[in-house]
Amino acid sequence: MKNRMPRILVETIVKKALKSIKDSPERGIRNLIDLALQFSDGRFQKAFFAEAQTMLQNENSAYYGLVRDALTHIDTENLYTFGMNVGYNSCTVGARRIRENEKNLSCNIPWTISVQIDTQQFENNQQKYDDLILEGESLGIYTWMFFVSDQLEKTFSLIKKYPDSAFCVFCEMKDVTLTFLDEASMLKNLMIIIRYNEDAADICAKLRANKLLYSVWYQYGQQDTEVIINGDLFRNTQKLSPIFTVLLPDKKCSKEVRQLVYSAVKQTRCDQAYRTIAWDLQGDNNLIDTIISDDACSVHFNKDGVLCNWDKKFENDHHGLHHSRLTDILMNTYPKTEDTALHWLYKNNIKMEQNSTSL
Repeated sequence: MKNRMPRILVETIVKKALKSIKDSPERGIRNLIDLALQFSDGRFQKAFFAEAQTMLQNENSAYYGLVRDALTHIDTENLYTFGMNVGYNSCTVGARRIRENEKNLSCNIPWTISVQIDTQQFENNQQKYDDLILEGESLGIYTWMFFVSDQLEKTFSLIKKYPDSAFCVFCEMKDVTLTFLDEASMLKNLMIIIRYNEDAADICAKLRANKLLYSVWYQYGQQDTEVIINGDLFRNTQKLSPIFTVLLPDKKCSKEVRQLVYSAVKQTRCDQAYRTIAWDLQGDNNLIDTIISDDACSVHFNKDGVLCNWDKKFENDHHGLHHSRLTDILMNTYPKTEDTALHWLYKNNIKMEQNSTSL
């Protein structure tokens, strides 16, 4: 008999655990992880919860303080809904659906898709973005990363329409207006990710005051390797109380620097010295995808709706979300064959096209 639990039972356990964790974070978190590991039947869940179980044996872990702070200052429904959408919908049910669809379609399917959104393009092609999320969920994709250049609240109607998905929205400090705060507080499946710099404290304080789930992101280059490796970056970002400190390489960042930074990120998580979780967007997203379905498949659509790989954009109609269905794009671009050039590119983690202000 499989240990798989239906969602309603998982919801009951998680809600009960959240209450107990507020009273005793250390014991409550460990009990929840132990139970989750016992009932895990997927490769990703087993790997994740086994690592978490080992890490939390450290009684001095800063993550206990992070959890206590999150439960105190983040809207419980926001924390619960986003967590369930990622942990259950995306990495449990969605992961199984991805593997089934990969077998049926003979192509790689990512566990998450990132989309760079330009307001004008979004308004002119809103139905295409709607179609993307709808089709993505049918394939098993329930985690989405939006990189929004301005007027972030324009995307909120789309986020609200898909309550089963989790949306990580990367934005600039200028996007955090009073209207933004009011509308964002209504979305329980949203995590806001603000660009980190020396002026971010006031904005994060506003997000915290509104009990919103938020993180920070930092774009690094070769000149930033020292502050990442020695921990100064995370020592500073933790003062703003973000759940994650997300790292993205800049356009000129070499493969060697990215690998060095990813090694530092993984070591930082193991050390558990900071009350924020270090996350390398490219490295960790690829790692999750590899655990779910063996082959790392990274999908990013630029502001024109054109699919980008790590180095360039593809130029024909099969690679644009404004002209093609997501399934057709994936079947044309990421076939499950070992001898294709595209497969080689992604297996070797070649750098994604980015601009200097977002991805």
